[in-house]
Amino acid sequence: MLTTARLRLEPFNDAHLDLCAINADPEVMRYITGRPETLDETVAAIERVKARWAEWGFSWWSFIELTSGEIIGAGCIQHLERDPANPLEIGWRVRRDKWRQGFACEAAVEMARFAFQTAGATQLSAVCDPENIASAAVMRKLGMRYRGIERWYDKDSTVFEITRGEWEARIAAVTPSGETPTQLAPGPVEDRVGIPI
Repeated sequence: MLTTARLRLEPFNDAHLDLCAINADPEVMRYITGRPETLDETVAAIERVKARWAEWGFSWWSFIELTSGEIIGAGCIQHLERDPANPLEIGWRVRRDKWRQGFACEAAVEMARFAFQTAGATQLSAVCDPENIASAAVMRKLGMRYRGIERWYDKDSTVFEITRGEWEARIAAVTPSGETPTQLAPGPVEDRVGIPI
């Protein structure tokens, strides 16, 4: 479990069926699968994610808002296309009524810290639909570099990346004390990115 100023990040578990309301929203899923997800699909995703936590020690978290106790999103550190032969990626999605409040960036900073400091990542990638300009902005806020258009998840995707050294330099530049900030740049952005669970 991870915590930020406004969120608790809990690994997916059977109590997180409220994720279905997020995954069933066509606007949230627009750049992910392009269609709403059913309850059965969310249940199956939770089961897959639980198995990955057991096997790899990382996967998807639910974002629980501290003030309300509600699940308002989800995010991951996982292998691209869920294949252990591929590098690690970071991704997120946030409930529509919580967009543009900086929750994705807040959670992503903590997930990146986990990836580099706990999971031993040497590099993180992020992918999104080329039309999802707002999610690309979150990636830039993390200090990620644009790599190009590549084929991931059976579609052409915008790819960003950051190395551990680049991450550590970015954190040191914004927080000389070495503490992980909750935001790396001012201003909210749209909180969704096209990463399948």
